[in-house]
Amino acid sequence: MVAIFSDKKEFIFKAVADMYTDVASNPDKTFHFPTGRLACLFVGYPASQLDEIPAAAAESFAGVGYPFATNLIREGDVILDIGSGSGTDALISSTLTGPSGKVYGLDMTQAMLDKLRKNIVSMGVKNVEPLEGNAEEIPLPDASVDVVTINGVLNLVPDKPRAFAEIARVLKPGGRLQISDISLATPVSEASRADPKLWSECVVGAVVEDNYVTMLGTAGLDVEVISRLDYFSGSVSADTRRVAQGLGAHTIVMSGRKS
Repeated sequence: MVAIFSDKKEFIFKAVADMYTDVASNPDKTFHFPTGRLACLFVGYPASQLDEIPAAAAESFAGVGYPFATNLIREGDVILDIGSGSGTDALISSTLTGPSGKVYGLDMTQAMLDKLRKNIVSMGVKNVEPLEGNAEEIPLPDASVDVVTINGVLNLVPDKPRAFAEIARVLKPGGRLQISDISLATPVSEASRADPKLWSECVVGAVVEDNYVTMLGTAGLDVEVISRLDYFSGSVSADTRRVAQGLGAHTIVMSGRKS
């Protein structure tokens, strides 16, 4: 379990929000992690699926995997995309659930929410609703969602047990869960975890893979890892690749259900 002190949490959230404001506002900028359409293709998105959504959605993509490999979304589902960013996964979800379904795009970064709203209008979809908030306090009722989809977000969340409990709360009984996230082979030191600036680097907030699965299970979410990816091999930063390799940082894609 990750220990987070309350006086650090607000600074962690700010560091993360600042980083992803930059990704939203400057999509052509080079970051230490893969971004944009090329990043989508690198982690496994089919080009044909990306062609169904506005280019402005994929240009600020900062996910770490392809959660739709789980093939869990059905027509008419109510879907929550946690950390929806500029809308890549939320808008793809809208094509899978169809007009009879609903997609909530939850994000705490205003620049990403503004971009999501513009992309919703550009795509002309009526079943996607942006929500302001974060994974630790989801602004939805109990048992209101069929599927939760998450891509590269939970490693950035300070209080993971609380976030996992919130996911379980909003899922309907038997609700489904698809996650792409960063996990580790070697734990990060508590000194590194205590530095808010390092959280936006996508590594120090991650936990060891077995612990990740165990924490989800404790929250009542039964998951299995269906694939892994050497995500940081796609980084242009030699320092990032070195740190990630030292910790065994990698993407895991998980499929799960609320038990």
